[in-house]
Amino acid sequence: MDVQTRLTTSTTGQTIDCRYFDGPINEMADNLKGIRLLITKLLAVFHAQDLNFHLKITSKVPAERGMGSSAATAVAIVRVFFNLFETPLTRARLLSLANIEEQITHGNPSGLDTATASSDAPIWFIRNQVNEQIDFNLSTPTLVIADSGIKGKTSEAVSLVRTNLTDMPEDARPLIDQLGQIAKSARNALATSDEVLLGQLMNQSQTNLAKLGVSTATLDRFCAIASQNGALGAKLTGSGLGGCMISIAKNQVDAQRIATALRTAGATQTWIQSFANYDYSTGETHDNLVK
Repeated sequence: MDVQTRLTTSTTGQTIDCRYFDGPINEMADNLKGIRLLITKLLAVFHAQDLNFHLKITSKVPAERGMGSSAATAVAIVRVFFNLFETPLTRARLLSLANIEEQITHGNPSGLDTATASSDAPIWFIRNQVNEQIDFNLSTPTLVIADSGIKGKTSEAVSLVRTNLTDMPEDARPLIDQLGQIAKSARNALATSDEVLLGQLMNQSQTNLAKLGVSTATLDRFCAIASQNGALGAKLTGSGLGGCMISIAKNQVDAQRIATALRTAGATQTWIQSFANYDYSTGETHDNLVK
């Protein structure tokens, strides 16, 4: 899955073509306000408010599925403008600019999506504390992602967990604390190439998330189907209450079998990503082209 941005300056006006809109930037609807404000800010950064351009955005990342679609798009837009003006771009500045769009789209984002979408390697992220690349030595396993076809509901999921913490702290707090420990163990599993442990941790995480109420019957069923077809582990991705499920397979053969079973079970889309074929020097999240 990737996001490609193509910026053409041999044109008139300021126009954009994406999956939600095709036309002048200043006529974009409020649902794209974050992108419009980001582009306005970038033009101001380069003192190019009168620049004539056409921005083409092609995204294969499903929207509102817990996959960081808006963040990947924002990162790609920032990079293509800096490429056009041949200006060096630090990671800190990239995150700062990309978050302009995320703050409009999500209100109070943690910064995790932009940090992940902009990184050429997995990261360890703690809001307002840590944002660093981590050791990653997996090569053989393969990821299988399945779309439930249901939009994720971030605000509802966050509200649900908050309510559980208030009303049933004796049940909710241990589950959340365990999820924190699972994340730390997963970091070690990634660094030591322990895909079996990683799969077990994914399963444990899914169990806790389901108990917290942020999974769905469809996501639970997809996780079970993945495991029945050889997955080492499976869990929902994103905030939950919809979105995608991600599983880890031993190899491409198992991954293909898992993906086929998930599509048969009703997954609207599936994707297979091999760690061995993934180029972390360039990434697949943002391939920026300038004309």
